[in-house]
Amino acid sequence: MTCPNCRSKDIGKIGVNQYYCWSCFIELSTSNGLIHTHQVEEDGTLSSLDDLFDEQDRRLG
Repeated sequence: MTCPNCRSKDIGKIGVNQYYCWSCFIELSTSNGLIHTHQVEEDGTLSSLDDLFDEQDRRLG
C-alpha cells in the first residue's frame, strides 16, 4: 500500500483495515477497494481528507 498523500510506503497497521502513515502522520482505512484518508485532530477525532484526492488515487493496488 502507498499513501495517497505523500506516496510513502512507510505504513503501519493499527487495526482491522486501519493503517497509519509514519511519513505524513495521517490515518488510512480501506473498504470496497478504496483507501479513505483521515487527519487525527488534537482531541483524537478523525477528519476526512477524502475530498482532497481523486478516487483513482485512492484505489488499492
